[in-house]
Amino acid sequence: MRNYGHTHKALVIGAALAFALSGTALCPTTALAVTQETEAQLTETQKKLEDSAAAYDKATENVAKLQAQIDENNVLIAELEAKLPEQQRKASQVMRDMYKYEKASNPFMSFILNSQSFDEFFTQMAYMNQIKDSNTSALEELNETQKQLEQTKVELEQAKAQADTEAKAASDALAEAQKLREAAQKKADEEAASELAALQQASSELAGGTEESSSVVLPDTSGVNWNTDEASFVAEWSARIDAYLAGSPLEGYGATFAAAAWKYGVDPRWSPAISNTESSKGAYCFREHNAWGWGAIDFSSWEEAIDAHVRGLARGYGYTISVQAAKKYCPPNWYHWYNNTLSEMQKI
Repeated sequence: MRNYGHTHKALVIGAALAFALSGTALCPTTALAVTQETEAQLTETQKKLEDSAAAYDKATENVAKLQAQIDENNVLIAELEAKLPEQQRKASQVMRDMYKYEKASNPFMSFILNSQSFDEFFTQMAYMNQIKDSNTSALEELNETQKQLEQTKVELEQAKAQADTEAKAASDALAEAQKLREAAQKKADEEAASELAALQQASSELAGGTEESSSVVLPDTSGVNWNTDEASFVAEWSARIDAYLAGSPLEGYGATFAAAAWKYGVDPRWSPAISNTESSKGAYCFREHNAWGWGAIDFSSWEEAIDAHVRGLARGYGYTISVQAAKKYCPPNWYHWYNNTLSEMQKI
């Protein structure tokens, strides 16, 4: 933790004095809210979260790929099993016919007597042998194919079981990274709140208690449940975000916001709410597909823009809205920006 001491006290009084003399909203130009230790922890946990999310995505893709292969293999087995009875019937019939000829009193003479010539005799014998060999070969081929497919089925199911285990481990690692990131952000928010409270108290004291200090409500993130899987998270928040964005240019992009929030570990309400503060949910954009006043940047699509904005929030502003983030995002009017955006987040 930083040693605030006399230096910090002087900064607090100086900022508070400036507030008291100016009569304007308290908005110090230097952010004193978060220690370097906490900033480093935020950066580290954010990287861990993104790495864990990438590993989880890769693991779930592998599971889906193996399941598709298993399904395809099962279809082939079903088709083969449908062909086997008929092929077995044909092979059995030929074998019975051949057996009858062999058990006849003199099958060789019967063939000769029933043939018009030796050529016809040899043709009939060759034909019967060909039929026998053909059906027997086909049956053996089907049986061999069945064995191979059954072996493939066993191997795929074993690989799927291993992939499921790896996906579960990746999911657990992601959940742990999300908790660490959330804890780091909570610590940063507490530091920011403590710093702001000190400035407000100092300003009130210098003003003789006659000035009302600015009040800031901290965001409530208890409604965001990270102890779930990605599909459930996206399903819940995409519906809520879509309802909030209804009738705006961003309508229908709830799943994109929710997926990006999951991917980068950000409060899913934050980016949609900022879009309202900055552009009335994309209705008045100064740059193409840029609903957040996100630098002088044009985007080719809402999907690209949403992912870039949520990623930028995660890496540069934190897990959710905070006083420090507001001062960084909108320095000239951070107080109103903070309150307006938080108010919109509470509607989602």
